[in-house]
Amino acid sequence: MEFVLNGDPVEYTEYIRAHGGNFLQTLEWARVKSDWKNIYFVIRDQGVVRGAGSILIRRLPVIGKNFMYCPRGPVLDYNDREVLRFFTDKIKEISRQYNAIMLKVDPDIEAAEKEKVDNLFALGFKRKPLTLNFEGIQPRFVSRLDITPDLEEVMAGFHHKTRYNIRLAERKGVKVRVGARDDLKAFHRIMEVTGLRDNFVVRSLAYFQKMYDELVPPGYMRLYLAEYGDKVLAGAISLAFGDKCWYLYGASSNEHRNLMPNYLMQWEMIRWAREEGCDIYDFRGISGDLDPSNPLYGLYRFKKGFNGKFTEFAGEFDLIFDPLMYKLWDVGIPLAKKLRSKLIMAKKKLRK
Repeated sequence: MEFVLNGDPVEYTEYIRAHGGNFLQTLEWARVKSDWKNIYFVIRDQGVVRGAGSILIRRLPVIGKNFMYCPRGPVLDYNDREVLRFFTDKIKEISRQYNAIMLKVDPDIEAAEKEKVDNLFALGFKRKPLTLNFEGIQPRFVSRLDITPDLEEVMAGFHHKTRYNIRLAERKGVKVRVGARDDLKAFHRIMEVTGLRDNFVVRSLAYFQKMYDELVPPGYMRLYLAEYGDKVLAGAISLAFGDKCWYLYGASSNEHRNLMPNYLMQWEMIRWAREEGCDIYDFRGISGDLDPSNPLYGLYRFKKGFNGKFTEFAGEFDLIFDPLMYKLWDVGIPLAKKLRSKLIMAKKKLRK
């Protein structure tokens, strides 16, 4: 087998597209994350590609070494121990070139796929503690809707209240359209409203513009806006790649929430996913704690209304190259998160 680094981008893209690769593994996404260095590879065996992956590399503050991250990757058969071992051995070699303390992977494999998880353990990957909410880099629990049936059957599978809300929005005059780059300003304004209401940090307008510039030209991304008259009530960013479509970002204003714009907008994005030939519509993150008292339960209830499958991923796995530096970094993460939470609360108070 051979490990080809930064080779033919077309070969790379076509492989991950055909083998269930996540949009986070595209080279366009790596360009969105331009503050990270990016390398990508393919594994060939007698001319046949058997694996591929995009790896982001970032310098860690204070420690002065690098962190390697393969988001929702690498894209390969995790039951193929030969390929998985070959990848692991090669990435250990490459880590020395980049002075990295670790490689983090959070592959698109489900928790129930025990053999695949055991194969990672056997090669020295250490799984991070399993949590129920949004503590990881990527959500560990998502809601995924099978959209291979015809659209009428997909709609019939929704909860009756969800179907009612979609039709209510249509009946009341809510209109959903695909936005242009200039519409990102309106989208960002309601993202800030949503962030303030739901207590999360909002990405900058420049970040969303970078996403648009990199992901719209190849046809991966669409910006959706739900409007009532001249008012933007809700917005969303959806990404389609290969056999899946993802609901990545969503925002809603505090006005006219009774018109249910988000329901109609989701339906329009599902319709687009079908047009793109996708099999799965991924609503992305939900909590694994389904207690109705959980503050995140409302998000689960909204997404559950579309009849998606509750999906649990296997989690985050670290391949450690420098145990001492890794331990220092690992201890620093919770401290940084606490500081970040305090900064969010302080920012929120200043806005009041």
